[in-house]
This record gives sequence, C-alpha cells and structure tokens, in this order.
Amino acid sequence: MAWRGHVSRNLKELRFLYCQTSPASAPTREYVHRNYKELKTMNPTFPILIRECSGVEPQLWARYDTCVERYVRLDGLNEAQINKKLEELVKVGQPLKSDATKQ
Repeated sequence: MAWRGHVSRNLKELRFLYCQTSPASAPTREYVHRNYKELKTMNPTFPILIRECSGVEPQLWARYDTCVERYVRLDGLNEAQINKKLEELVKVGQPLKSDATKQ
C-alpha cells in the first residue's frame, strides 16, 4: 500500500464524516479506528479530519490542490472497500508526468 505515503502529496485535506451511533456508519468508524494512526504516521503534517454528526450518511471527502473537492459515499461498504475508495481518491490527485517535469 505504497499509495498511503502519497496521501499528503496528492491531497490537501481528507475528511471522514459519519454518525457516532448509526449501524450504517459502523464500518467507517471501525476503518478510522484501525487506520488513522498509520495514515497519520505516514503523513504527519497532513490534515485528516474526523467529523461526527448525528444521522449523517458516512462519507469520505478529499480536497485537492486546485480547491476541487470530491467525495464518495461509504454507506454499506466494508473496510477493504473503504480502503479502495480512499486509494482511488488519492490516485485522482496524482500529478501528471508532464506536471512533475515542470518543477
């Protein structure tokens, strides 16, 4: 999972939204509980925000360098599927090779 080390390179912010008590948010709560420490260790200065709100549908938001935000709904997904959605959001933010050569 080398992509986990690229979270801070490809994104500007990551937000998990979920309900503290709803069964629909349970997999997302568990994902955050199990993976937050590793994500934060690999990206120590990167903002990973956890937003709990009663009754909210579980979601994952990614903010990119261009002030563009994308989100995915996490309702009904298990831990592996949530991980795949996060990986997809990180890869969307990868700089193009032509952008990398301009630096």
